[in-house]
Amino acid sequence: MRLPFSLTAAPAGMGLREQAESLAEAMPPLVTQAERIASTVAQGVHGRRRTGIGESFWQFRRFREGDTAASVDWRHSARSAHLFVRETEVEAAESIWIWRDGSASMDYVSEFANCTKKDRATILALALTSLLVQGGESVAPLVSNATPGTGRAAQRRMAHALLDAEETPDEAATLSLPPQRYLPRYAQVVLISDFLSPAEDIITRLKAYAAKGVRVHLVQVLDPAEEDLPFSGRTEFEGIEEPMKLMIGRAEKLRSAYHAKLEEHRNRILDVVQRVNFTFATHRTDRSPQTALLALYGTLANGMDNFKTTRPGS
Repeated sequence: MRLPFSLTAAPAGMGLREQAESLAEAMPPLVTQAERIASTVAQGVHGRRRTGIGESFWQFRRFREGDTAASVDWRHSARSAHLFVRETEVEAAESIWIWRDGSASMDYVSEFANCTKKDRATILALALTSLLVQGGESVAPLVSNATPGTGRAAQRRMAHALLDAEETPDEAATLSLPPQRYLPRYAQVVLISDFLSPAEDIITRLKAYAAKGVRVHLVQVLDPAEEDLPFSGRTEFEGIEEPMKLMIGRAEKLRSAYHAKLEEHRNRILDVVQRVNFTFATHRTDRSPQTALLALYGTLANGMDNFKTTRPGS
């Protein structure tokens, strides 16, 4: 048996943009189902419990160098020998950045799924963007020149970022790790990938985000064949990102060792994710995208404090 890896052929004469538009036509039912829980989540403006421009009182703190006289709460300070500044909550749309892995490994599809990992990741990224902008959030694709925006303009920018990466891919668009770029503190980042790059590379990137105060939500998208290794008998495995082939006489003999290796790789990432209070969820392309979308949207909408990292199989 030969391990399939290429995208299922599109109808003759259909270009990439037409394929994307055709794919988008299947999204309204997905978005409609996702909106069933979106209606239960507070929309628009909401306090973030951190210092910033807003009207809701948060706390008093001691005056420090750099504060202005106008920031001093003179009434509260009159009760003490010290000066105090009145701080308020930020009341603004969340800054959320979304990255979809566009590397060659995401083009993999086996006979056990009906879409590539890249197609599924694209659906999740676009549908999540739609839900977030409906909630008044500020969203942007995680590319070098993007800035967060709201409304339909933000949805169009996300779609263009994904479509342009397909039609005219550059080096950054084909890397299996998210680009390194400046992100504001307290931003939230959604990374949708198979996360099959070397664990050390992924861990280094996650630690860099944590050091900058960025909150990261990882969604690992895998083909069922990558999770189960269901092949038996004589099987030829082909590399996707590297030109290599491996012929195995009895593929089923590899299954136990393969599962152990995949679990070890995933647990190394999970250990770091849990230490820095990020989130991690898995999704298989043979399962409904609605479940993954609802969980991801709920995580972002309800905040990090109310979310528990999920183990594989969710």
